[in-house]
Amino acid sequence: MSQKIKVLMVDDEERFRQTTDKILTRRGFETIMAENGTDALEKLGQNPDVVILDIRMEGMDGHETLEEILRRKPNLPVIMLTGYGDMESARMARAQGAFDYLAKPCDIDVLTGKIRDAARKTGKREKYVEKPVNMVMIPLDAYTTLSPEVSVKEAIFELKKSFTTRSTSRIMETGHRSVLVVDAQNNVVGIMAILDLLQMIMPAYLYAPKPATADSIQYSPMFWKGMFQSEVKNNANIAIGEIMSPAPREIDGRASLMEATYMMVRHGVRRLLVKSGEKVVGIIREQDLFFEMERVLR
Repeated sequence: MSQKIKVLMVDDEERFRQTTDKILTRRGFETIMAENGTDALEKLGQNPDVVILDIRMEGMDGHETLEEILRRKPNLPVIMLTGYGDMESARMARAQGAFDYLAKPCDIDVLTGKIRDAARKTGKREKYVEKPVNMVMIPLDAYTTLSPEVSVKEAIFELKKSFTTRSTSRIMETGHRSVLVVDAQNNVVGIMAILDLLQMIMPAYLYAPKPATADSIQYSPMFWKGMFQSEVKNNANIAIGEIMSPAPREIDGRASLMEATYMMVRHGVRRLLVKSGEKVVGIIREQDLFFEMERVLR
């Protein structure tokens, strides 16, 4: 039996299939993608452990596909995805024999939890095998990179996109909370995280020595009013090269997760650049190690 849970994802939106494939693979699942109900029925021969099935599809809809899946494989758990305005249809699918249903957009952690619950129903258990850093990292091409000349305003908008780039109308995944700053040769020269932006908008006079009598004025509601808004606007056109932090520390992609953990804790950092030879190929974050901790304890 395969150590990984094999998931058959059925959806007629190509972008969703591509996005979900990457996310679930990185979470340790083996994936099979089907573009419609007919395609899904053909791929049942690959023996998936769980099926994720969208209710609304052209051709065979989710209900028809569910009925045929359960006719062929009565014990195969099927999780339905539905829109908020289609909950009655989802309840009908549950009555048909679906394992469960989730409303779109669906958080990736909720979805993966449901997949594992469904797999346990059939007796499937994942055997945890510890992976090297390069099997847990975020690939460099999936991370936002900007040049040092980009303005803070542009960088904020790009960073905001990272919270939705791996999301669709059906699935969401937490963004990466920073952007890598690269030069013309695509070498990483720095990183701009949210903390850098917060430090940027702190006026220098807040750190300057002051008479003790000023404390009561500084911390009054009137003192702070409007300061956040004005400082954000005042700094909007600064180049991110002026506020970025140094490039993160580096780790070899073949290194163990404990080595990555040691480096983060020892140096008080939240992310590391991952290298293959002399080339930066990705970044590993504290939350990536957290997800692995959860998998160990599952």
